[in-house]
Amino acid sequence: MSSLFRTALDELGLVLDRVDEARVDEVCRLLAKAKRVGIHGLGREGLQMRGLAMRMFHLGMPVGVVGDMTMPPLGEGDVFFVSSGPGETTTVLTLIGVAEEAGATVIVVTAEPDGSAAKLADVTLLVPAQTMASDQGTAKTSVLPMGSAFEGALFVLFEVMVLKLKALLVASPEEMRARHTNME
Repeated sequence: MSSLFRTALDELGLVLDRVDEARVDEVCRLLAKAKRVGIHGLGREGLQMRGLAMRMFHLGMPVGVVGDMTMPPLGEGDVFFVSSGPGETTTVLTLIGVAEEAGATVIVVTAEPDGSAAKLADVTLLVPAQTMASDQGTAKTSVLPMGSAFEGALFVLFEVMVLKLKALLVASPEEMRARHTNME
């Protein structure tokens, strides 16, 4: 394996080593007991969030992606799970306000614990990785460009969360496979 691959993998490992697993468990419990879950993220973070939504659907969870035509309204007993790596995205801040006004619990996954999104959240899941807000000058911590370290860490984090949700929901691999689309 080339040194760039090893460096990138080592950096992602260091980020994930600093994620609070007790907080991950708390987030999984909140997601598992929610009446409905709304998922949102922008750009490449949004792609990771959509991947998580797909696996949550495979687990049989009532999940929707904000912006899709089939996204149901959120309210009491629901969870809005949103990614905001830099913590200051205007769209995310607005949607957090909408979810809170409707009575949903807001969970924010972010790299910026002091960012506006984290301050508005009911629960914050910190993924301490370089984002677009910290990819230049002395703040730069990753060989990966822009927010790729955060996005790559989200992929691995969400796959582990799926395993934890699978155990909480007592979902079998066969049940998950049966929910996979046949329209591809």
